[in-house]
Amino acid sequence: MLERGEVANSWRRERWDSLRLLTPNWQSRLPGLRYEGKDPDGYMTMPEVTEFIDRFAKVFGAPVRTGVNVTSVRRAGDGYLVMTSDGEMSCRAVVIASGACNQPALPKFHADLPASTRQLTTFEYSDPAGLPDGGVLVVGASATGVQLAAEIQRSGRQVTLSVGEHVRLPRVYRGRDVLWWMDASGVWDQRHDEVDDLTRARRLPSPQLVGTPERATLDLNALTALGVRLVGRWAAVRDGKALFSGGLRNVFSLADLKMGRLLGTFDEWAREAGRDSEVGPLERFEPTRVPETTRLQLDLRSGEIRTVVWATGYRPDYGWLDVPVVDQKGHLRHEGGVVGSPGMYALGLPVLRRRKSSFIYGIEDDAREIIGHLAQHLES
Repeated sequence: MLERGEVANSWRRERWDSLRLLTPNWQSRLPGLRYEGKDPDGYMTMPEVTEFIDRFAKVFGAPVRTGVNVTSVRRAGDGYLVMTSDGEMSCRAVVIASGACNQPALPKFHADLPASTRQLTTFEYSDPAGLPDGGVLVVGASATGVQLAAEIQRSGRQVTLSVGEHVRLPRVYRGRDVLWWMDASGVWDQRHDEVDDLTRARRLPSPQLVGTPERATLDLNALTALGVRLVGRWAAVRDGKALFSGGLRNVFSLADLKMGRLLGTFDEWAREAGRDSEVGPLERFEPTRVPETTRLQLDLRSGEIRTVVWATGYRPDYGWLDVPVVDQKGHLRHEGGVVGSPGMYALGLPVLRRRKSSFIYGIEDDAREIIGHLAQHLES
């Protein structure tokens, strides 16, 4: 096992200080290791996640070689030649477990912002104290964007949040964590070959959730109550001005509609499975409130916005992979983790084999099936 940094490197080095897992502690489990603390309904902090993964590696004696950077993987005979910062090695099979969040995904126009505007990605942001005084524009309203918007607004800076397509969810529904519903109802076990639009499912933004001791819901209504200003999707930069799309009402209505359908699915499952008595009464939530007025542009040279924080998602980095298995958009071509090159596999990507594939507890089922395929390949 080759790791460019330390065990759990991305959790140690590429997360902001206050981040917690979105999944409750009882869902934090790996093969043979699970959370055994006193707060099963809480959410792990980054140091706790790091310790959990580090303990897993030590308990099972995983043969991890840390500080080894892979610079090239290419076909060689019936296997692969792997070039690293610690020399080269040959192998018959390769499992790519580098994830889908290697680099921030930025729009091309980020280069057109005035030099006076400080720009940060979520890899670079640590806490509000590291930001200049003045207004902050957070771009992206998935889990990361709403969490950073709330944290920075509470620090005393005025936050404007640029909102595009998003997935709205309550933190708790009918007395249970919403991810309990995803797990118990079988939604998260839906396989990749059962999903109607797999490409879209793999590109969906993460839901608007936050892990806090209060198990609070952090949606756009909660942000508005904090004083965060909402604008539409950032479409362009022209003459130093940020231009935003209109149509927030439609964006909000679509997110509300999808949330309602999902909660209805949970209700139907509870009724048919005879589980209604185990949960609270039916709930429905207030629609997302549309601002009375919405700004369509901001002059970035005026000083109103001093900092832009890009929470626009991530993209994988396969620049080291010298095998023709990456599409034009930079994504790995695979069928349930079986890559289109003999003996090459992937793990840890969104909806790899199931909807839960990219979560810590979702890796075990995927890994067992990938290992089975890999073993058959070696035997043949």
